[in-house]
Amino acid sequence: MDNVSNVISFVLSGFNETMTFRVPLFSCTFLYYCLILFVNISLVLFIVLDANLHEPMYILLSSSCINALYGTTGFYPKFLSDLLLSSQTISYEGCLLQAFIMYSFASCDLSILAVMAFDRYLAICRPLHYHSFMTKRRLSQLVSFSWLTPLCIFTINVLLTSRIKLCGINIQRVLCLNWVIVKLACPEADTLSNNISAYVIVVFYLSHWLFIIWTYIYLIKTCARSSDDRVKFTQTCVPHLISLIVFLTVMSFDSMYLRFGSRDLPQSLQNFITIEFLIIPPVMNPLIYGFKLTKIRNRILSLIYFKRK
Repeated sequence: MDNVSNVISFVLSGFNETMTFRVPLFSCTFLYYCLILFVNISLVLFIVLDANLHEPMYILLSSSCINALYGTTGFYPKFLSDLLLSSQTISYEGCLLQAFIMYSFASCDLSILAVMAFDRYLAICRPLHYHSFMTKRRLSQLVSFSWLTPLCIFTINVLLTSRIKLCGINIQRVLCLNWVIVKLACPEADTLSNNISAYVIVVFYLSHWLFIIWTYIYLIKTCARSSDDRVKFTQTCVPHLISLIVFLTVMSFDSMYLRFGSRDLPQSLQNFITIEFLIIPPVMNPLIYGFKLTKIRNRILSLIYFKRK
């Protein structure tokens, strides 16, 4: 019991410089969160209600949209309520829960992108084996893997963090992240298990990135030989590739800043860097897929045309 923290709440001091313009910030954030809900829910409904879109690629896309709703809901409602309150605090349990949601959301997104890359590899490089391999059962197994693996990994990670005795309550962010909580540990606290788990998680998800890179190298080499494959690559792989680049850029920048970032930057810029993975991908991904994938674009255009009539 000596290692158990007696901290019951944290202070989110990242709000200090934002409170002078909290009304316009609240309005913009609320509208943006509504946009996130609209584009992601709309895309999920399009896929669920249209039998022509019940294909592995679109099922995986709907899973990505659901994950975006999961991650953003773990942040935006709390952030909006904090903007309206005079003091910005979060309970110890709530902080651990938010940290769990943030990490599992980002990791689940990467797992889904890896499964999407595998799906495109089979569809383009192994078309004769695609339907025999990518059955409904196999697809459900891959979707379950992309969701359950991050949830299990970060359940263990958060449980390890909950064992650490903390000597601080001041979080220099607008949200809770596991590494930020660990940095509040008392000098005598044993954080070795947290460090080991962090490195294991990094290696595990680095393997995802290596798999995705290998898959796309093979895809590009294959598609270069045939004009039909190049068209298929442009139609189905380019949106996925853009999502990968956006995700890689955002998460790499955010991770590097979280570990090695300077505190000399303005607080508002620090806040943006911290939450950019909750700002850019949840809106950009549905828009990219919605405009680029032919079936979804045609479905949206037909709905708009039908309403005009």
